[in-house]
Amino acid sequence: MSSTELHVVLGTGAVGKATARALINMGKQVRMINRSGKAAEMPAGVEVIKGDVYNAANVRELTTGATSVYQAAQPLYHEWAEKFPPLQAAVVEGVSASAARLVVMENVYMYGDPDGRPMTEDFPHAAHTKKGKVRAAMTEALTTAHNSGRLKVARGRASDFVGPEYYIGADQLVYPAIEGKTSNAIGNADLPHSFTYVPDVGKALAILGTHDEAFGQIWHIPSFAPLTQRQLAALIYKEAGNDLKVRAGGRLILSIMGLFNPSVRELVEMIYEFDKPFILDSSKFERTFGMTATPIDQAVRETVAYFKAHPKAETHAA
Repeated sequence: MSSTELHVVLGTGAVGKATARALINMGKQVRMINRSGKAAEMPAGVEVIKGDVYNAANVRELTTGATSVYQAAQPLYHEWAEKFPPLQAAVVEGVSASAARLVVMENVYMYGDPDGRPMTEDFPHAAHTKKGKVRAAMTEALTTAHNSGRLKVARGRASDFVGPEYYIGADQLVYPAIEGKTSNAIGNADLPHSFTYVPDVGKALAILGTHDEAFGQIWHIPSFAPLTQRQLAALIYKEAGNDLKVRAGGRLILSIMGLFNPSVRELVEMIYEFDKPFILDSSKFERTFGMTATPIDQAVRETVAYFKAHPKAETHAA
C-alpha cells in the first residue's frame, strides 16, 4: 500500500489519536474528524477537519477517496443507549456511500459475564447489561452490513484501557499515584484482569485497516498478561515515586457516587467485570499479524511520564 492512500479517523480521543499516529508511522496520509476541527499534539501532516459523524452525508463527503475509515468516536458514557446506535448507523451509511472500508473500535460488553473464562473472538454474545445489549445490537448491524456486501468491516476489541491521553484511567489511578493520594479500584482489586495499552490499540487498528485479510473478522487487540488492579497500581505508584494507596469500591459505593456523576452511575452494571477474573485472549491477532503488547514496564513508564507532563489541573481546565 502506498503513502498516497488516505486513511480517515473518526474521533480525536485517546484511541483516535493513537490510531492516527500509527498510520503516520506507516507513511499513510491521515485525516481526522471531530466536532471542533482541532486536535492537540498530533504529528505534522495529520489533517484535522470539523465534521458531524451523526450526519451520513457529511461522513460520506469527508471519507470519499479513503482506503480505510477508523470509527473511534463515541458519545458520553451515560448517553450510549440514546446516541451510539444512530452514530454508528450514520457512519455505516456514509462510509458505504464513499466506498471505503471500515475499521470499528469495539469493546467486549456484548459477551456479557464470561464467568472467569478467557474471552476469544468466537465467544457467544450473552449481554445482560444495558450497554452490553447496545454493543451487541451494534456489532450485529456491522455483521449484516458486511455480509450483505454493503461495505467491508473489520472489528477490533479491547479490554479496559490504560495509557497516555486516557484521562478516565488517569483520574482513577495515575494522577492519585503522581500526587501521592489514594487511587480507586473497582470491585475486587485482587483478581486477574486484562488491560490494553492505548498506543497498542492504535497500532492494532492501523494494522487491521491496512491488511485485506482483516476484514470480515473480529480481532482481540494484544493486551498485557493478566494482572490485578492492585498489581497495576503498585507498578504505577512505584514509577511515580510514591507508596501504594488503593481502595476498592463495590456496587454500593459506586451507586452512591453515581447519584452525583452520571458516568460513574453507568459503571454499576459493569462491576461484574471486576468480581471474577476477566481475561482477554488475543492470540489470534498475535499469531496472524505478529504483534504483541508493549512490555508493561515500558507502558507504565510512558503513561506516568505523559501525565506528569500534563498536570491534572491544566488538562481539566482545557
